[in-house]
Amino acid sequence: MAYKKTEQFDHTEEIAAHVKAILRLLGEDPEREGLQKTPERVAKAMQFLTKGYEENGVEIVRSAVFNEDYSQMVIVKDIELFSLCEHHMLPFIGKAHVAYIPNGRITGLSKIARVVETFARRLQVQERLTVEIRDCINESLKPLGVAVVIEAMHTCMSMRGVQKSNAITTTSAFSGAFLNSTRTRNEFLDLIKG
Repeated sequence: MAYKKTEQFDHTEEIAAHVKAILRLLGEDPEREGLQKTPERVAKAMQFLTKGYEENGVEIVRSAVFNEDYSQMVIVKDIELFSLCEHHMLPFIGKAHVAYIPNGRITGLSKIARVVETFARRLQVQERLTVEIRDCINESLKPLGVAVVIEAMHTCMSMRGVQKSNAITTTSAFSGAFLNSTRTRNEFLDLIKG
C-alpha cells in the first residue's frame, strides 16, 4: 500500500509576486540583474521547505508495516532535520532521535526518517514537531512506547534577537514504556549519546 499525498498546487507565480513586493518594501529594485529571478527562486524554495503539508505521516509509516515478533527497542538516531520557525520563518537545523518498542508490528526504517521530514517541512515550533513525530509513530504502529528527542540550532536566535549562535535547544516526547519506565527511558537516552 503506497502512501498518498494530498492534492498539490503550484503557487509559484502568486508567491513570487509577493516576494517582489517585499523586495520593493525593503528598498531593493526587483528588476536589477541579480534579483530578477529571486522572487521565483524564493517561491520555489518556500514551497519545497513546506512540502510537509502535502504529506501524511501515518500513511507513510503504514505503507511499510510488517508483522514481526520483536519487542526490543528500535532506534533511528541522528536524523538530520531542517525546518522553518513559524514565528520568524527562519530555519532551525538539527537532528532527531526516534525510538519505538514494537508490539507485533514494525515499519521500514526509512519511514521513521520520512516521518521526521514530513513534519519538519512545515512551519513549526520544535516542541510541537517533537510531539507530532511521537504521535504519528504511536498512531501508525500502536507500539509499546515511543521516544523522540530533537536537538536543534535556531537561526532566529543566532542571527537576530538575542544573537546566541552556540545555543542548542533540546526537546523530548515519550509515551508508553518510555514514559512509565525510568530504566527504558534511560537506556534510550544512553544509546543516543554514544
